[in-house]
Amino acid sequence: MRDVPNSLRTDAAGGEGGVAPIIRVVDLHKAFGGPPVLDGVSIDFAPAKTTVIMGPSGCGKSVTLKHIVGLLKPDSGQVFFDGQRVDQLTERQWAPIRLQIGLLFQMGALFDSMTVGDNIEFPLIEHTPLSKAERRERVAEALKVVDMAGAEARMPSQLSGGQRKRVALARAIVVKPRVVLYDEPTTGLDPIRSDGINELIIKLRNTMGVTNIVVTHDLASARKIADRVVMLLGGKVAADGSFQSLERSPDERVQHFLTGTYSRDDDDPVPGAVPARGETT
Repeated sequence: MRDVPNSLRTDAAGGEGGVAPIIRVVDLHKAFGGPPVLDGVSIDFAPAKTTVIMGPSGCGKSVTLKHIVGLLKPDSGQVFFDGQRVDQLTERQWAPIRLQIGLLFQMGALFDSMTVGDNIEFPLIEHTPLSKAERRERVAEALKVVDMAGAEARMPSQLSGGQRKRVALARAIVVKPRVVLYDEPTTGLDPIRSDGINELIIKLRNTMGVTNIVVTHDLASARKIADRVVMLLGGKVAADGSFQSLERSPDERVQHFLTGTYSRDDDDPVPGAVPARGETT
């Protein structure tokens, strides 16, 4: 993999064994007028590692991400970022913390009326005092990281699905976040383009020290990128470890998910459950 420019590197520390988690969610509970979506979820996220959150649709994966970035507040429980409790902060107090967290949306969420360069530059205009020349340099460096160098003048409509995901990832890392959240990053991509996104996730961890938190249904992706897999079932953590350890899990529900085996008990664990504001993940 090519080297990452120094100006895009982060200060996140790597390694294990006594290293404090960069993000902690502690005993999270969340419901939307019906049965709980999160029912006591606790996860510590190690810095400079890739944690994959898996589970069937409706198990609370995306809801967990939204708590991490402050888009939702828990009914009870706590969220910590770099040792600071953040779940009770105001929007204004959240602002400097969100600058340390990049987010890759499931469909990329590019502005169709803006060029690639303008899309990536947008968060720099909104949140940094950089000059126009400095912003353009940072945009070029971010595009180089995702193997899209020289694409500044192209429009999103001129890009393939894989290229749009790469540009969206460049926008997510251009502010030099310590953490990047990915919501189904390989959805809609063929196996070759999916593997390209997987390689970028690994690259960001290895060369920039980024902490990756990835929500995905893609088993091949999880097997390749994960340092650790957390499986949510019924709003609780059902399994936590390496992908290989999950494959050896005696829990039938975990095995049903990993093998794609249908079970009526897994399909509707809470009779009459109300979907959480359209959440499907």
